Amino acid sequence: MKQLTKILFLVTVVGLTSCSPKITSNFTNPQPKLSIDEKVALLDIEHKLPENITKVGDLRFQDSGFSTDCSFNSLMNKARMEARKNGANIVKVVNKKKPNLWSSCYRLKIELYKYDEDVSSIPQYELKLD
Repeated sequence: MKQLTKILFLVTVVGLTSCSPKITSNFTNPQPKLSIDEKVALLDIEHKLPENITKVGDLRFQDSGFSTDCSFNSLMNKARMEARKNGANIVKVVNKKKPNLWSSCYRLKIELYKYDEDVSSIPQYELKLD
């Protein structure tokens, strides 16, 4: 009976973690964590970066094979949370692959930056309500 419980627990853990997109991160210059009140700008490929910024790190969102909740908005929201944790207030998409025959998820390469001025003045992507 104990063996069956262990197997069921393992299957549940694997099942829950495999439903999320795979996130790879590389933070080369982490900054102090941002508060929830501080704004984070979301820049898509066509948006320009402002001058005088400091690169904090990179994120990559990939399909794990069984991923769900991997729409563009969902991934941008996850990137914003990662940015806040590492002190970045700009999330910039540098490569975007849309869902296709091989994957139902967006695959994104993102760079995170720290900008010392007001990010609300930067033209940016606005999350859509699902």
